[in-house]
Amino acid sequence: MRGEGMTQRFTLSRIAGEGGSRSDTGEDQKGIDMTDTVANTAMQQYWNEVAGPRWVARAGIQEARNLEVAHILQEAAAPKPGERVLDIGCGTGATTLPFAAAVAPGGVVTGADIAEPMLAQCRQNIAKSGAANVELLLADAQTHPFAPGSYDLVISRFGVMFFADPYAAFANLFGALKKGGRLCMAVWSTLDDNVHWKIPFEIAVRHLGRPAPGDPNSPGPMAFRDPARFRDIIARAGFADISVEKRQFHIAGQTAALEAEHSAGAGPAWRLMEEKQAPDEIRQAIVAETAIEFARYLTPDGIRLPGNILLARAKRPD
Repeated sequence: MRGEGMTQRFTLSRIAGEGGSRSDTGEDQKGIDMTDTVANTAMQQYWNEVAGPRWVARAGIQEARNLEVAHILQEAAAPKPGERVLDIGCGTGATTLPFAAAVAPGGVVTGADIAEPMLAQCRQNIAKSGAANVELLLADAQTHPFAPGSYDLVISRFGVMFFADPYAAFANLFGALKKGGRLCMAVWSTLDDNVHWKIPFEIAVRHLGRPAPGDPNSPGPMAFRDPARFRDIIARAGFADISVEKRQFHIAGQTAALEAEHSAGAGPAWRLMEEKQAPDEIRQAIVAETAIEFARYLTPDGIRLPGNILLARAKRPD
């Protein structure tokens, strides 16, 4: 879902942390206004008007589904007390808060996201946790002017695949790291590697036909599914000691029916249904057939759908 290539200006604000927070009326409270260039305005609109509100409405289910990936990321990143961490696409704080606990005392986590609805929920989660070492930024990380050399570690769980220009974005993140600083990120592998996408998509194709051809590298969940391309993006930014490895995990669901309903509201099957303007009866048939297939993955702990990520690690040379 690549934008039309036009860059527009938006006023973005620092909304939490030492600078204060945004009130319910939208006015800054002791905040510092900053004007950023949003490079991908289509993605900004999508996450603020469609995906962000939908995610927040199902936040508990969403975060439980991807908990294994959060654990994989934190183990690989190995945050240490006193470090400054930048969390790209921080969403509602599922990685931000555990990393904040890990770098205390003395450390700080800055969570950056393009979606205000996600950050609004994140602020609530921060308040409930009592964490005092988290800052939030409403920003497009591709273009935001991070203070040069200010972070020890930059992380992301599924938050970096939506950049309009990933080469420019990773160069920007490189500049935000201190010399010797580390990068650790989890992105989605291919559709075939992820049952929670593959099954409903194939069912949707049987009902609706295949999607129209598009740019396989356009911004979206699987933009970095090719390890060679992902490595090239990281390398061209200037990083060294790069590794990109496939890691298995499981999507954790409560029931087959709930997971099937989720697939009809996000992911490749949903996008195909939207493209084809599928009528309600076809959507319901796709969900029902998906639930039957997902039921094969029932365990004593609920639904467990096999999936794969690409885990990237690198460092800024000393």
